[in-house]
Amino acid sequence: MAPPIVPKLSTNAPSVDDVSSLSKTIYSSDKSQASLDASYALVSLLSNSVGIQGLTAFGLVEEAKKCATDKKSIGKREGAMFLIGAAFEKFPTQQPVSEAAFLFGLKDLVYLSFDGLADKQSSVRQAAQYALDELYQHLGPESKGTALLPLLEQYLQKKTGKWQGSVGAFRMVERMAEDAKMGTGFQDEEMRKDILRDAMGRRLEGLIPVVEAGMHDLKNEVGKASLKAMNSITTLLQNDDVAPRIPLLVKSMENPSTEALQKAIHALSQTTFVAVVTSPVLALLTPLLERSLNTPTTSQEVLRQTVVVVENLTKLVHDPVEARAFLPRLKPGVQGVKSRASLPEVRELASRALDVIEKAMSDEDGNIARGAISRITQEDARIVLEAQVSQVAGDMPREAGSQWEQTSMYLAGMVSEDINQRQLSRIIPCTERYLACFTTNDIASRISASLKEFYVAEDARKFGEPIKDDDGEVEIVNATFSLGYGGMLLLSHTNLRLLKGHRYGLCGRNGAGKSTLMRSIANNKLEGFPPPEQVRTCFVEHNQGEDANLSILEFVSQDPTLAPEGKDRISTVLEEVGFDAGPAGRQSQPVGSLSGGWKMKLALARAMLMRADVLLLDEPTNHLDVGNVKWLQDYLKTHTEITSLIVSHDSGFLDEVCTDIYHYEPGKKLACYRGNLSQFVKVKPEAKSYYTLSSANSQFKFPRPGILPGIRSSTRAVLRMSGATFTYPGAPKPSLQNVSCQLTLSSRVAIIGPNGAGKSTLIKILTGEVVPQEGQVNKHPNLRIGYIKQHALEHVEMHLEKTPNQYLQWRYANGDDREVHMKQTRVMTDDEKAQMDKYVDLGQGIGGKIEALMGRQKYKKTYQYEVKWVGKLPKANTQVSKETLIDLGFGKLVQEFDDHESSREGLGYRHLEPKVISEHFEDVGLDPEIANHNEISGLSGGQKVKVVLAAAMWNNPHLLVLDEPTNFLDRDALGGLACAIREYEGGVVMISHNEEFVGALCPEQWHVRDGKLERRGNEAVSMDRFEDSGATTPLSSAAVSNAASASASAVNSDAEGGGDMKFKAKKKKKTTRAQLKEREVRRRLRHIEWLNSPKGTPKPSDTDDEA
Repeated sequence: MAPPIVPKLSTNAPSVDDVSSLSKTIYSSDKSQASLDASYALVSLLSNSVGIQGLTAFGLVEEAKKCATDKKSIGKREGAMFLIGAAFEKFPTQQPVSEAAFLFGLKDLVYLSFDGLADKQSSVRQAAQYALDELYQHLGPESKGTALLPLLEQYLQKKTGKWQGSVGAFRMVERMAEDAKMGTGFQDEEMRKDILRDAMGRRLEGLIPVVEAGMHDLKNEVGKASLKAMNSITTLLQNDDVAPRIPLLVKSMENPSTEALQKAIHALSQTTFVAVVTSPVLALLTPLLERSLNTPTTSQEVLRQTVVVVENLTKLVHDPVEARAFLPRLKPGVQGVKSRASLPEVRELASRALDVIEKAMSDEDGNIARGAISRITQEDARIVLEAQVSQVAGDMPREAGSQWEQTSMYLAGMVSEDINQRQLSRIIPCTERYLACFTTNDIASRISASLKEFYVAEDARKFGEPIKDDDGEVEIVNATFSLGYGGMLLLSHTNLRLLKGHRYGLCGRNGAGKSTLMRSIANNKLEGFPPPEQVRTCFVEHNQGEDANLSILEFVSQDPTLAPEGKDRISTVLEEVGFDAGPAGRQSQPVGSLSGGWKMKLALARAMLMRADVLLLDEPTNHLDVGNVKWLQDYLKTHTEITSLIVSHDSGFLDEVCTDIYHYEPGKKLACYRGNLSQFVKVKPEAKSYYTLSSANSQFKFPRPGILPGIRSSTRAVLRMSGATFTYPGAPKPSLQNVSCQLTLSSRVAIIGPNGAGKSTLIKILTGEVVPQEGQVNKHPNLRIGYIKQHALEHVEMHLEKTPNQYLQWRYANGDDREVHMKQTRVMTDDEKAQMDKYVDLGQGIGGKIEALMGRQKYKKTYQYEVKWVGKLPKANTQVSKETLIDLGFGKLVQEFDDHESSREGLGYRHLEPKVISEHFEDVGLDPEIANHNEISGLSGGQKVKVVLAAAMWNNPHLLVLDEPTNFLDRDALGGLACAIREYEGGVVMISHNEEFVGALCPEQWHVRDGKLERRGNEAVSMDRFEDSGATTPLSSAAVSNAASASASAVNSDAEGGGDMKFKAKKKKKTTRAQLKEREVRRRLRHIEWLNSPKGTPKPSDTDDEA
């Protein structure tokens, strides 16, 4: 039988005289240093003999309590603090079980230390702070969360505590929360932070009310300290949805007024909840929601917002155990709203919220019943510990006494925390050295190993056997690292393990840091990643600074890293990916002539030439047509010697190619899942947005387009191209030849074709980016077009030092869209500039040099413009028709004025102010904080696309033109964009190789091949692609109906002819004299109102359309 567990004590106990002599020196010495030295000597004497029990056996604890409260003697109070500090410093290192004694049996010593912070003598306060610091730094993360934090709560709730002690306790809570923050430290350091953060997070339910009570303390110092502590512990939430609202939530706690509560609830109701909701988030929000639900004076609108927040939050509570801990507090309030709310809408919302609450707390899978997800309590762990001790070392003898009871509870608390966090490797470090204080090291080691073995088996029973290392697989990378960008921490203490031949999909929301991770690997800056000498990597991305004048073969051959391969091999590889050799082949064409798809294939060819071990593919399918995507899939699957790390928002591509998925998890971690994307979604159902287009996680809102004069039908053409032919300089044949088409306000057109067929060229001609050599393009004079180029980042590449807010202010600073004036169709040639200096004779003595166009008004079926002549007074201005000005060579001057008027109408009453712009960016899913403060150069590709999209929609366009809009956008943003386009009331034309996106939105398709355009119509769009297709809204139904009817309208069948754009004015009855007088009065009042309006308000037109 193993030897029994008893406290290991020395038989050489010190004499009472020795202890008394040192004690007398501590409390009666005139010198602080002598008192401190005596304290160290006494503690060393006890720790080397009887141990921690000596403090009570020799009456030292009672004596310290008495001296610490002796108001007449500074030396005694100081000596008591010295003795407590020396005990806190020395005992834990030599006798670890003393930690349990200090936090349980001798916790009065901790209370005395906090009370010592209130002493009038600074030396006593310093000694008390020294004692508390020594206690804190000797405790591990588990003991801080399970033993120290409850002790602090108890002290703060004491009615007899000193306010200075409360300040000290709040500062220790703040210190604990700060120590738990994520960082970029070493592996062991970050693991300890993770444990402390989770341990504190589980106890926020009890901690937050205590800290909130301190915020209302009458002492200002206590209020400030508790407010700092609250701000620190809210960082434990690790929830990106709630994080922006935390200052407002803390403010509502600090000032619990009705107005502050309403503001907090409103802010939460405007939040799109995406991240999984855990107990820390519930602990913060539950008291606030409970107060709103149960306050009798809460308005119906605030109640409506509250039940909406409850429903949205509860949907994301995936742990029934956590749901059962918090939601019962909200359930009675929601039931009260359901039964007592005066508005039927609010009652219905409350009923839905109740159903969600019931579902969240249910045990549909039986996980709770079989203990699969249950939490291990401290008492559960103590019972198991006692059983393991009895099994290994026999029954516990009486000699151990209360010290073993305290230690067993202390160990049980730490072990239960490690088990619940699944940190099984921490069980032995958290138990063995404490058990060694009661028995031999061998027996202590066996007990700890037995305890770990028991809980490893339990963990396997609950969560399944852990995935073992792959037999026969070659591991090429196994790196543990942290990753930050600027001031943001993207990944904290996470692991990346790559096996040879595997193809890993890297999935996460926009801005999570996917491209940053791959760029860090490519630049050899990722901690723990093998150097290039061991593992050669190649980063394949979109943005390449190619020299447009070089031929493709020369461009690749001049790359210093590829030149050693030789021109023959380079030419062979280029031919393998589709670049024909020979003088007439693609290899001889200039790099600048390549379309987006061919540029991506060129980047892949360069990667092949580098003979990379690891391919880093950032959105490889962007700009690739269906055939080239299939080629890339086959290439990756065939070359099993290459490992690939892929970032792509093409779910079909990831499903076909990937063998594993790396996913960005909460807590800034990477988790690896076996199988392709569909298998990953089975394991994590919340990732189903990778397969459906949904705005649940990312909502886009597009502004309504304005009214176009003369257009009273959404199927009437507003933009028409007739017989257009265009050839790029130096190209052997036209990119487009004799193409005719037209668009309406209800158009939903997808332009489809292989890479290089001329799709982007067609878009550029329609939007005025380039001018066709033959044919013409006519558009409504007031038509506003929102255009996003194929390489969307070109819009902002000259403004990388600006924030998104500053970029939009620059673009619309003068009331016009500056990008419109940069188009080729708007830039004046030398001949047109010379024309401005020529004398114009209109006959009848009217003429001169045209200085500017001052105004525009309707004239029959067209417009006439007010011309200001050089050197003449305004009264000499002349009305000249549009056709006359164009015939005289002033077409671009007319176009510039039309653009100005159109832009002014679109901007309307929009204020170019940072606050308004921030709200506009929020409508396209870009965080206002990022829009206001982050430079564009630091944004991810998806965030840059959102910036460009917001800028294009600022002036309320009638027609939205999107060239490859799905590039860079993650699945959530893609779903938000699709739903916004579905609800948009203007026309949409897009180029996209994403069949899922196109099929869900576009009933009409324009197929471009060999420079020709063929129009095809679909009977209907695939509404089943949308997640909410089962409950289509009336608005969306109308949008689809309009779009579908447009494809078969008279416009698209050319029944209205292909001539110039003419817009018939509405016929009116003859106006009576009385009606003329009334009209003049209206116009005068409207003019006076405009004169009194703010500067910049558009002048209303003197229209005769009023009744």
